[in-house]
Parts: sequence; C-alpha cells; structure tokens
Amino acid sequence: MATAVEILALLFCFGFSLSAAFYFHVGEREEKCIIEDIPSDTWITGTFKVQKWDRDRHDFLESAPGLGMFVTITTYNDEVLLSKLYGAQGTFYFTSHSPGEHIICLESNSTQLVSFGGSKLRIHLDIRVGEHDLDAAIAQAKDKVNEVTFKLEHLIEQIEQILKEQDYQRDREENFRMTSEDTNRNVLWWAFAQISIFILVGIFQMKHLKDFFIAKKLV
Repeated sequence: MATAVEILALLFCFGFSLSAAFYFHVGEREEKCIIEDIPSDTWITGTFKVQKWDRDRHDFLESAPGLGMFVTITTYNDEVLLSKLYGAQGTFYFTSHSPGEHIICLESNSTQLVSFGGSKLRIHLDIRVGEHDLDAAIAQAKDKVNEVTFKLEHLIEQIEQILKEQDYQRDREENFRMTSEDTNRNVLWWAFAQISIFILVGIFQMKHLKDFFIAKKLV
C-alpha cells in the first residue's frame, strides 16, 4: 500500500504530463491546431483567453471584446468530438473515446459586423488531462470535512489518471517494439534476398562466360 509521501512524490513526478499551459500568436480568423496524445475514456478540460493587439499602446489588451473563438476537437479518424463557438474566453470539455492523438483547433471569429482588420491576437491555452474543476467543488463544500473529502477525491482521480497514462504509454511502447522487430526482420530478410540474388547473378555470369569460352574454343 503506497504511503501519502509516495503518492505525493508520484504526483510531483508525473503532474507535468496532466497539464499543459502555453500561449501563441495568431492573426484574426487564422486557425491554430495542437495535437494531444490522450488515453481512452479520459476527461479533458481546456481553458482559453484571447487578447487583442493594441496598435496605439503597442501591447496586448487584457481581453478582446467582440471576438469569439471557434473550437473544434477531432481525432485522426475524422471523428468530431466538439465543434462550438465560444466568447473571447471560455472553457471547453470533451472525453476521448479511443486512445491516440487528438487535434485541438482554435479559430477566431468576430461577433461584430466590422472585423478587426487582421489584427494580431494572443491566445492563452491551458489543457488539463483527466482533471475536474476542484475549485468549484471546494466552493460548494459546506465545511472542512467536505473540503478535505473533495481534495482526497481529486487526489485519487489524479492517481487513477497517472496509472491510465502509464498503461497507455506501456501499450504504445509495446506496439513500437513490435513494429521495430517486424521492421528489423523485414530488413534482415531483404538482406538475405539481396545476397541470394547476387550469388545467382554471379553463378549465371560465370556459366555464361564458360559457355562463351567453350563456344569460341578458347578453353
């Protein structure tokens, strides 16, 4: 049975794989996509915020009023998991049905009659894998006991997600090893085939030269 210290150490080691926060710059109505490798039956939470470039201040504003963000989540099998228009900031959720790479695309979409004229935008994006909103649950807690209960449930949820991620990575490693072994085996057989072809060609050439010399009565 793992101790609390071991559990916290495990979360510290693998916690970075459960969340990814970054930002990127795009133009208005420009689509930007990222790829997340996600295990099956995993709850994904994405939070984004859009900032518009102010030409007068030469800096990004805190928000982008009148601007919406169209979020599309697809798999490599062209399965659409989410397709929805949000505001300048928002949170989206989806659950992966199968393991593999998922494509998360964001595209700005002006909600006003007049667009910003191709202005530069900064998008802050936070992707959390296998985590539910702990702050909302704590806010609903009526006493410290419920608050601790929610925190423990959240901790158990993170541990289960880590184990699921480990199983998924183990399956990927096994598939990669089998593919590598098949490739090496095919390369080995191809090398044997090349050597056999070279030997047969050499034997044919030697026999052809021998018949030529005999025909010319040189031997």
